[in-house]
Amino acid sequence: MPRVKGGVVSHRRHKKVLELTKGHRGKRHSLYRHAHESMLHALDYAYGHRRERKGDMRRLWIARINAAAREGGLTYSQFMNGLTKAEVNINRKLLADIAVSDPSKFSALVKVAAGKLKN
Repeated sequence: MPRVKGGVVSHRRHKKVLELTKGHRGKRHSLYRHAHESMLHALDYAYGHRRERKGDMRRLWIARINAAAREGGLTYSQFMNGLTKAEVNINRKLLADIAVSDPSKFSALVKVAAGKLKN
């Protein structure tokens, strides 16, 4: 059987890894072995952080809703409870957007929620 050299294939593979690790510090972007390990960790972190981002965004929305609701005299939990009792089904993302972009509409929602809490 003839001898097969993998020079071209290996070179392409190494080049691909080194391209992915551009911007990493030290040997992690220039030496293949270190770069390969760095790339595996980076891809692993990226996968996990894509999932973490969903919780981060939800926390941001809740903080914005809470700040806007407190201006209307309610806490976040009271506001959300009032909306539930008033059967207003708006998700947190939209509520946060309304709180930032249109405070007058949000204050109307706060009044609706406050009205249902008293009953």
